[in-house]
Amino acid sequence: MERTTEVLSGTPARWWHTLPDGRIQCDLCPRDCKLKDGQRAACFVRANQGGKMILTTYGRSSGFCIDPIEKKPLNHFYPGSSVLSFGTAGCNLACKFCQNWDISKSREMDTLMDDAMPDTIARAAQRHHSHSVAFTYNDPVIFAEYAMDTADACHALGVKTVAVTAGYMHLPAAKEFYAKMDAANVDLKAFTDDFYFKLCVGHLQPVLDILAYIHHETDCWLEITTLLIPGQNDSDQELKNLAAWFVKELSPDVPLHFSAFHPDYRMTDIPATPPETLQRARRIAMEAGLRYVYTGNVHNKVGDATWCPGCGKPVIERDWYEILRYDLDDTGHCKHCQTAIAGRFAKFEKPFGAQRIPVRLHAA
Repeated sequence: MERTTEVLSGTPARWWHTLPDGRIQCDLCPRDCKLKDGQRAACFVRANQGGKMILTTYGRSSGFCIDPIEKKPLNHFYPGSSVLSFGTAGCNLACKFCQNWDISKSREMDTLMDDAMPDTIARAAQRHHSHSVAFTYNDPVIFAEYAMDTADACHALGVKTVAVTAGYMHLPAAKEFYAKMDAANVDLKAFTDDFYFKLCVGHLQPVLDILAYIHHETDCWLEITTLLIPGQNDSDQELKNLAAWFVKELSPDVPLHFSAFHPDYRMTDIPATPPETLQRARRIAMEAGLRYVYTGNVHNKVGDATWCPGCGKPVIERDWYEILRYDLDDTGHCKHCQTAIAGRFAKFEKPFGAQRIPVRLHAA
Protein backbone atom coordinates (compact mmCIF):
# COMPACT_ATOMS: atom_id res chain seq x y z
CA MET A 1 0.00 0.00 0.00
CA GLU A 2 1.11 3.52 -0.74
CA ARG A 3 0.48 6.57 1.43
CA THR A 4 0.19 9.84 -0.44
CA THR A 5 -0.19 13.51 0.48
CA GLU A 6 -2.02 14.31 -2.76
CA VAL A 7 -5.71 15.12 -2.74
CA LEU A 8 -7.22 12.06 -4.34
CA SER A 9 -10.16 12.31 -6.69
CA GLY A 10 -12.36 9.56 -7.98
CA THR A 11 -15.80 8.01 -7.90
CA PRO A 12 -17.30 6.07 -4.99
CA ALA A 13 -16.22 2.43 -5.09
CA ARG A 14 -17.89 -0.71 -3.84
CA TRP A 15 -16.82 -3.84 -1.91
CA TRP A 16 -15.19 -2.43 1.21
CA HIS A 17 -15.87 -2.11 4.91
CA THR A 18 -14.61 -0.07 7.87
CA LEU A 19 -12.28 -1.73 10.39
CA PRO A 20 -12.44 -1.15 14.17
CA ASP A 21 -9.23 0.92 14.05
CA GLY A 22 -10.72 3.36 11.54
CA ARG A 23 -9.01 1.99 8.45
CA ILE A 24 -11.04 0.56 5.58
CA GLN A 25 -10.54 -2.85 3.98
CA CYS A 26 -11.03 -3.49 0.28
CA ASP A 27 -13.13 -6.63 -0.27
CA LEU A 28 -12.74 -6.78 -4.05
CA CYS A 29 -9.81 -9.20 -4.29
CA PRO A 30 -7.80 -11.54 -2.05
CA ARG A 31 -5.18 -8.85 -1.40
CA ASP A 32 -7.60 -7.53 1.27
CA CYS A 33 -5.81 -4.17 1.38
CA LYS A 34 -6.28 -2.30 4.66
CA LEU A 35 -6.00 1.43 4.08
CA LYS A 36 -5.56 4.53 6.17
CA ASP A 37 -6.98 7.82 4.94
CA GLY A 38 -5.06 8.96 1.86
CA GLN A 39 -3.57 5.52 1.21
CA ARG A 40 -3.81 3.68 -2.10
CA ALA A 41 -4.35 -0.07 -2.39
CA ALA A 42 -1.76 -2.38 -3.95
CA CYS A 43 -3.52 -1.97 -7.31
CA PHE A 44 -2.84 1.80 -7.02
CA VAL A 45 -6.24 2.83 -8.39
CA ARG A 46 -8.44 2.12 -5.35
CA ALA A 47 -7.90 4.37 -2.37
CA ASN A 48 -9.17 5.59 1.00
CA GLN A 49 -10.39 9.15 0.71
CA GLY A 50 -11.95 10.50 3.87
CA GLY A 51 -12.79 7.06 5.23
CA LYS A 52 -14.45 5.86 2.03
CA MET A 53 -13.20 3.79 -0.90
CA ILE A 54 -12.86 5.55 -4.23
CA LEU A 55 -11.88 4.38 -7.73
CA THR A 56 -9.48 6.91 -9.26
CA THR A 57 -9.69 5.67 -12.88
CA TYR A 58 -13.44 5.65 -13.53
CA GLY A 59 -14.02 7.10 -17.02
CA ARG A 60 -10.31 7.28 -17.83
CA SER A 61 -8.61 5.03 -20.36
CA SER A 62 -5.09 4.28 -21.54
CA GLY A 63 -6.40 4.18 -25.11
CA PHE A 64 -8.77 2.35 -27.45
CA CYS A 65 -8.13 -0.04 -30.34
CA ILE A 66 -10.31 -2.20 -32.53
CA ASP A 67 -8.88 -5.73 -32.60
CA PRO A 68 -9.85 -9.16 -33.88
CA ILE A 69 -11.56 -11.14 -31.13
CA GLU A 70 -8.93 -13.86 -31.64
CA LYS A 71 -6.34 -11.50 -30.14
CA LYS A 72 -7.89 -11.58 -26.66
CA PRO A 73 -7.50 -14.61 -27.21
CA LEU A 74 -11.02 -15.93 -27.76
CA ASN A 75 -11.30 -18.54 -30.51
CA HIS A 76 -14.81 -19.75 -29.73
CA PHE A 77 -16.60 -16.43 -29.17
CA TYR A 78 -18.03 -15.19 -32.47
CA PRO A 79 -14.91 -15.98 -34.53
CA GLY A 80 -13.88 -13.34 -37.03
CA SER A 81 -15.66 -10.51 -35.22
CA SER A 82 -14.09 -7.25 -34.08
CA VAL A 83 -13.78 -5.98 -30.53
CA LEU A 84 -13.23 -2.47 -29.18
CA SER A 85 -10.49 -2.90 -26.57
CA PHE A 86 -9.44 -0.60 -23.74
CA GLY A 87 -7.89 -0.56 -20.30
CA THR A 88 -6.99 1.86 -17.53
CA ALA A 89 -3.92 1.63 -15.27
CA GLY A 90 -2.74 -0.50 -12.35
CA CYS A 91 -3.06 -4.18 -11.40
CA ASN A 92 -3.81 -6.20 -8.28
CA LEU A 93 -1.05 -8.73 -8.96
CA ALA A 94 2.66 -7.99 -9.18
CA CYS A 95 3.89 -10.41 -11.84
CA LYS A 96 7.62 -10.12 -12.43
CA PHE A 97 7.08 -11.29 -16.03
CA CYS A 98 4.28 -8.85 -16.90
CA GLN A 99 3.96 -8.45 -20.66
CA ASN A 100 1.94 -5.21 -20.38
CA TRP A 101 3.91 -3.64 -17.54
CA ASP A 102 3.92 -0.15 -19.07
CA ILE A 103 0.14 -0.02 -18.50
CA SER A 104 -0.54 -2.39 -15.62
CA LYS A 105 2.33 -1.05 -13.50
CA SER A 106 1.74 2.57 -14.40
CA ARG A 107 1.84 5.09 -11.57
CA GLU A 108 1.28 8.05 -13.87
CA MET A 109 -2.37 8.94 -14.10
CA ASP A 110 -1.62 11.28 -17.01
CA THR A 111 -1.08 8.18 -19.16
CA LEU A 112 -4.86 7.87 -19.12
CA MET A 113 -5.34 9.95 -22.21
CA ASP A 114 -8.95 9.24 -23.12
CA ASP A 115 -11.85 10.44 -21.01
CA ALA A 116 -14.59 7.97 -21.78
CA MET A 117 -17.80 7.38 -19.92
CA PRO A 118 -19.70 4.11 -20.36
CA ASP A 119 -22.28 5.46 -22.82
CA THR A 120 -19.54 6.99 -24.96
CA ILE A 121 -17.73 3.65 -25.20
CA ALA A 122 -20.89 1.75 -26.09
CA ARG A 123 -21.81 4.22 -28.82
CA ALA A 124 -18.26 4.12 -30.20
CA ALA A 125 -18.40 0.32 -30.44
CA GLN A 126 -21.71 0.56 -32.26
CA ARG A 127 -20.40 3.21 -34.69
CA HIS A 128 -17.35 1.15 -35.51
CA HIS A 129 -19.45 -2.02 -35.94
CA SER A 130 -17.57 -3.80 -33.18
CA HIS A 131 -19.40 -6.89 -32.02
CA SER A 132 -18.07 -6.52 -28.49
CA VAL A 133 -16.10 -4.35 -26.05
CA ALA A 134 -13.13 -5.85 -24.20
CA PHE A 135 -11.82 -4.71 -20.84
CA THR A 136 -8.15 -5.58 -21.25
CA TYR A 137 -4.51 -4.33 -21.27
CA ASN A 138 -4.63 -4.14 -17.48
CA ASP A 139 -6.95 -6.15 -15.26
CA PRO A 140 -10.62 -5.06 -15.26
CA VAL A 141 -11.08 -6.53 -11.78
CA ILE A 142 -9.57 -3.37 -10.30
CA PHE A 143 -11.92 -1.10 -12.27
CA ALA A 144 -14.91 -3.40 -11.87
CA GLU A 145 -17.44 -0.61 -11.26
CA TYR A 146 -16.40 1.14 -14.49
CA ALA A 147 -16.41 -2.12 -16.47
CA MET A 148 -19.82 -3.14 -15.14
CA ASP A 149 -21.41 0.21 -15.94
CA THR A 150 -19.89 0.06 -19.41
CA ALA A 151 -21.25 -3.46 -19.84
CA ASP A 152 -24.75 -2.20 -19.02
CA ALA A 153 -24.41 0.57 -21.60
CA CYS A 154 -23.11 -1.90 -24.19
CA HIS A 155 -25.88 -4.40 -23.62
CA ALA A 156 -28.47 -1.64 -24.07
CA LEU A 157 -27.13 -1.23 -27.63
CA GLY A 158 -26.74 -4.93 -28.37
CA VAL A 159 -22.95 -4.94 -27.92
CA LYS A 160 -21.32 -7.89 -26.11
CA THR A 161 -18.69 -7.54 -23.37
CA VAL A 162 -15.43 -9.37 -22.74
CA ALA A 163 -13.16 -9.46 -19.67
CA VAL A 164 -9.48 -10.29 -20.11
CA THR A 165 -8.33 -10.89 -16.57
CA ALA A 166 -6.15 -12.84 -14.16
CA GLY A 167 -9.31 -13.78 -12.25
CA TYR A 168 -7.95 -12.65 -8.88
CA MET A 169 -11.20 -11.65 -7.24
CA HIS A 170 -13.34 -12.48 -4.23
CA LEU A 171 -16.46 -14.49 -5.05
CA PRO A 172 -19.13 -11.99 -3.86
CA ALA A 173 -17.76 -9.32 -6.20
CA ALA A 174 -17.19 -11.87 -8.95
CA LYS A 175 -20.84 -12.90 -8.88
CA GLU A 176 -21.88 -9.36 -9.77
CA PHE A 177 -19.04 -8.79 -12.21
CA TYR A 178 -19.42 -11.94 -14.33
CA ALA A 179 -23.18 -11.57 -14.46
CA LYS A 180 -22.46 -8.65 -16.80
CA MET A 181 -19.75 -10.31 -18.93
CA ASP A 182 -20.55 -12.29 -22.06
CA ALA A 183 -17.10 -13.84 -22.30
CA ALA A 184 -13.85 -13.97 -20.38
CA ASN A 185 -10.32 -15.05 -21.05
CA VAL A 186 -8.70 -15.74 -17.71
CA ASP A 187 -4.94 -15.84 -17.37
CA LEU A 188 -4.05 -18.91 -15.32
CA LYS A 189 -0.45 -17.99 -14.50
CA ALA A 190 0.71 -21.45 -13.47
CA PHE A 191 -0.52 -24.49 -11.60
CA THR A 192 1.49 -24.17 -8.38
CA ASP A 193 0.92 -21.85 -5.46
CA ASP A 194 4.68 -21.41 -5.17
CA PHE A 195 4.76 -19.75 -8.60
CA TYR A 196 1.86 -17.44 -7.73
CA PHE A 197 3.42 -16.46 -4.40
CA LYS A 198 6.98 -15.86 -5.60
CA LEU A 199 6.38 -14.41 -9.06
CA CYS A 200 2.91 -12.79 -8.76
CA VAL A 201 2.51 -12.00 -5.04
CA GLY A 202 -0.74 -13.94 -5.02
CA HIS A 203 -2.17 -17.42 -4.57
CA LEU A 204 -3.47 -20.09 -6.93
CA GLN A 205 -6.62 -21.36 -5.21
CA PRO A 206 -8.69 -18.15 -5.50
CA VAL A 207 -8.14 -18.23 -9.26
CA LEU A 208 -9.18 -21.88 -9.53
CA ASP A 209 -12.32 -21.12 -7.51
CA ILE A 210 -13.25 -18.27 -9.86
CA LEU A 211 -12.64 -20.39 -12.96
CA ALA A 212 -14.96 -23.10 -11.68
CA TYR A 213 -17.55 -20.50 -10.72
CA ILE A 214 -17.51 -18.83 -14.15
CA HIS A 215 -17.84 -22.11 -16.02
CA HIS A 216 -20.45 -23.82 -13.86
CA GLU A 217 -22.50 -20.95 -12.42
CA THR A 218 -22.67 -18.23 -15.09
CA ASP A 219 -23.59 -17.75 -18.74
CA CYS A 220 -20.20 -16.12 -19.40
CA TRP A 221 -18.22 -17.99 -22.07
CA LEU A 222 -14.81 -18.99 -20.66
CA GLU A 223 -11.43 -19.51 -22.28
CA ILE A 224 -8.14 -19.76 -20.40
CA THR A 225 -4.57 -18.74 -21.24
CA THR A 226 -1.35 -19.93 -19.63
CA LEU A 227 1.89 -18.14 -20.47
CA LEU A 228 4.64 -20.76 -20.40
CA ILE A 229 7.94 -19.52 -18.94
CA PRO A 230 10.98 -21.77 -19.44
CA GLY A 231 11.96 -23.50 -16.21
CA GLN A 232 9.17 -21.88 -14.20
CA ASN A 233 5.82 -23.45 -15.11
CA ASP A 234 6.44 -25.65 -18.15
CA SER A 235 7.39 -29.06 -16.70
CA ASP A 236 5.57 -32.14 -17.95
CA GLN A 237 4.24 -32.87 -14.47
CA GLU A 238 2.81 -29.41 -13.92
CA LEU A 239 1.17 -29.46 -17.34
CA LYS A 240 -0.31 -32.90 -16.63
CA ASN A 241 -1.66 -31.66 -13.29
CA LEU A 242 -3.18 -28.60 -14.96
CA ALA A 243 -4.85 -30.68 -17.67
CA ALA A 244 -6.19 -33.22 -15.16
CA TRP A 245 -7.73 -30.40 -13.12
CA PHE A 246 -9.35 -29.01 -16.29
CA VAL A 247 -11.02 -32.31 -17.09
CA LYS A 248 -12.18 -32.94 -13.51
CA GLU A 249 -13.17 -29.46 -12.32
CA LEU A 250 -14.09 -27.62 -15.52
CA SER A 251 -14.77 -29.45 -18.78
CA PRO A 252 -12.82 -30.82 -21.74
CA ASP A 253 -14.76 -28.25 -23.79
CA VAL A 254 -13.16 -25.19 -22.16
CA PRO A 255 -10.55 -23.88 -24.64
CA LEU A 256 -7.00 -23.61 -23.32
CA HIS A 257 -4.38 -21.35 -24.91
CA PHE A 258 -0.66 -21.83 -24.27
CA SER A 259 1.26 -18.68 -25.14
CA ALA A 260 4.95 -17.90 -25.44
CA PHE A 261 6.85 -15.78 -22.93
CA HIS A 262 9.28 -13.12 -24.06
CA PRO A 263 11.82 -11.51 -21.70
CA ASP A 264 10.31 -8.38 -20.19
CA TYR A 265 9.86 -6.23 -17.08
CA ARG A 266 11.76 -7.92 -14.22
CA MET A 267 12.45 -11.26 -15.92
CA THR A 268 14.79 -10.32 -18.74
CA ASP A 269 17.27 -13.06 -17.81
CA ILE A 270 15.03 -15.91 -18.98
CA PRO A 271 14.93 -16.81 -22.69
CA ALA A 272 11.81 -16.69 -24.82
CA THR A 273 9.65 -19.80 -24.88
CA PRO A 274 10.61 -22.06 -27.80
CA PRO A 275 7.76 -23.18 -30.08
CA GLU A 276 8.49 -26.79 -29.16
CA THR A 277 7.44 -26.09 -25.57
CA LEU A 278 4.01 -24.89 -26.68
CA GLN A 279 3.59 -27.90 -28.94
CA ARG A 280 4.58 -30.25 -26.08
CA ALA A 281 2.10 -28.55 -23.75
CA ARG A 282 -0.65 -28.83 -26.33
CA ARG A 283 0.06 -32.53 -26.81
CA ILE A 284 -0.01 -33.21 -23.05
CA ALA A 285 -3.32 -31.37 -22.63
CA MET A 286 -4.99 -33.14 -25.53
CA GLU A 287 -3.75 -36.53 -24.35
CA ALA A 288 -5.47 -35.74 -21.04
CA GLY A 289 -8.76 -35.26 -22.89
CA LEU A 290 -9.03 -31.53 -23.61
CA ARG A 291 -10.70 -30.93 -26.97
CA TYR A 292 -9.63 -27.40 -27.82
CA VAL A 293 -6.01 -26.53 -27.10
CA TYR A 294 -4.18 -23.71 -28.88
CA THR A 295 -0.63 -22.40 -29.20
CA GLY A 296 -0.19 -18.63 -29.18
CA ASN A 297 2.48 -16.13 -30.22
CA VAL A 298 3.99 -18.58 -32.71
CA HIS A 299 3.16 -19.63 -36.25
CA ASN A 300 1.72 -23.12 -35.95
CA LYS A 301 -1.10 -24.09 -38.30
CA VAL A 302 -2.05 -27.14 -36.23
CA GLY A 303 -2.08 -25.22 -32.95
CA ASP A 304 -3.98 -22.29 -34.46
CA ALA A 305 -6.81 -24.41 -35.83
CA THR A 306 -10.05 -25.51 -34.20
CA TRP A 307 -10.46 -29.25 -34.73
CA CYS A 308 -13.80 -31.06 -34.66
CA PRO A 309 -13.84 -33.60 -31.81
CA GLY A 310 -16.30 -35.69 -33.84
CA CYS A 311 -14.66 -36.25 -37.22
CA GLY A 312 -11.22 -34.83 -36.48
CA LYS A 313 -11.26 -32.34 -39.34
CA PRO A 314 -10.26 -28.68 -38.95
CA VAL A 315 -13.40 -26.55 -38.80
CA ILE A 316 -11.59 -23.21 -38.40
CA GLU A 317 -8.15 -22.74 -39.90
CA ARG A 318 -6.15 -19.70 -38.78
CA ASP A 319 -2.86 -17.95 -39.31
CA TRP A 320 -2.52 -16.19 -35.96
CA TYR A 321 -5.49 -13.77 -35.98
CA GLU A 322 -6.44 -14.35 -39.61
CA ILE A 323 -9.20 -16.87 -40.39
CA LEU A 324 -8.33 -18.82 -43.54
CA ARG A 325 -11.17 -21.37 -43.58
CA TYR A 326 -14.45 -21.65 -41.70
CA ASP A 327 -16.47 -24.88 -41.77
CA LEU A 328 -19.14 -24.30 -39.12
CA ASP A 329 -22.81 -23.59 -39.70
CA ASP A 330 -24.56 -20.61 -38.06
CA THR A 331 -25.17 -22.54 -34.84
CA GLY A 332 -21.60 -23.78 -34.46
CA HIS A 333 -21.97 -27.30 -35.83
CA CYS A 334 -19.30 -28.98 -37.95
CA LYS A 335 -20.34 -28.92 -41.60
CA HIS A 336 -18.68 -32.30 -42.14
CA CYS A 337 -20.32 -34.36 -39.39
CA GLN A 338 -22.73 -31.99 -37.55
CA THR A 339 -20.90 -32.28 -34.23
CA ALA A 340 -21.58 -29.25 -32.02
CA ILE A 341 -18.48 -27.18 -31.28
CA ALA A 342 -18.44 -25.58 -27.83
CA GLY A 343 -18.68 -21.80 -27.91
CA ARG A 344 -20.77 -18.85 -29.03
CA PHE A 345 -21.41 -18.65 -32.76
CA ALA A 346 -23.55 -16.81 -35.28
CA LYS A 347 -23.66 -16.35 -39.03
CA PHE A 348 -20.10 -16.09 -40.27
CA GLU A 349 -19.50 -13.16 -42.55
CA LYS A 350 -16.36 -11.43 -43.76
CA PRO A 351 -13.83 -11.74 -40.91
CA PHE A 352 -12.31 -8.60 -39.43
CA GLY A 353 -8.81 -9.96 -40.04
CA ALA A 354 -5.54 -9.30 -38.24
CA GLN A 355 -5.69 -5.52 -38.39
CA ARG A 356 -5.40 -3.29 -35.33
CA ILE A 357 -7.09 0.11 -35.54
CA PRO A 358 -6.35 2.76 -32.87
CA VAL A 359 -9.40 4.87 -32.01
CA ARG A 360 -9.76 8.21 -30.22
CA LEU A 361 -13.30 8.41 -28.96
CA HIS A 362 -13.65 12.19 -29.18
CA ALA A 363 -12.94 11.91 -32.92
CA ALA A 364 -14.95 8.77 -33.52
